[in-house]
Amino acid sequence: MSDIAELLERFRRGAELIAVVSTGAAGAELDWRPKPEKWSIRYIICHLADSEIVCCDRLRRTIAEDNPTLIGYNQDAWAANLDYSRRKFSQALESFRRLRNENHELLKGLAPEAFQRMATHSEAGPMSLEALVLRNAVHVETHARQIQELRAGYKAYRAAAAAN
Repeated sequence: MSDIAELLERFRRGAELIAVVSTGAAGAELDWRPKPEKWSIRYIICHLADSEIVCCDRLRRTIAEDNPTLIGYNQDAWAANLDYSRRKFSQALESFRRLRNENHELLKGLAPEAFQRMATHSEAGPMSLEALVLRNAVHVETHARQIQELRAGYKAYRAAAAAN
């Protein structure tokens, strides 16, 4: 398997990974935070859904335009002003999964040389389409680990509360 094929499989698996690590999370667990400034599972899933919308735009600009500028965004402002605390977990998860799958379908049909197309990220600087795909794959994997940590923290919190 080529490096691009392996990268695309890693990118595609992100949707499955998030589904697996969040399976069974419900109720108070979705909104539990170890500290007030930390994000809950609901916030992370809403962030991933919104981030994938941004990813849709960035991928398409990089594929279709010559060296487009990819604008960064303030994730905390999005979380606050798009009211992540009230958004439906299941709907956000499904949006993320659907968009990730659509992005994968787009990418897997490209010629290998397309992955060398360049864009300039307003915060990260120049990057190829390949680097952009990798960045998005790593982003999801990082949040999957964060969800696992939150679930373990919530379980410990509940056990401690039950012991008191």
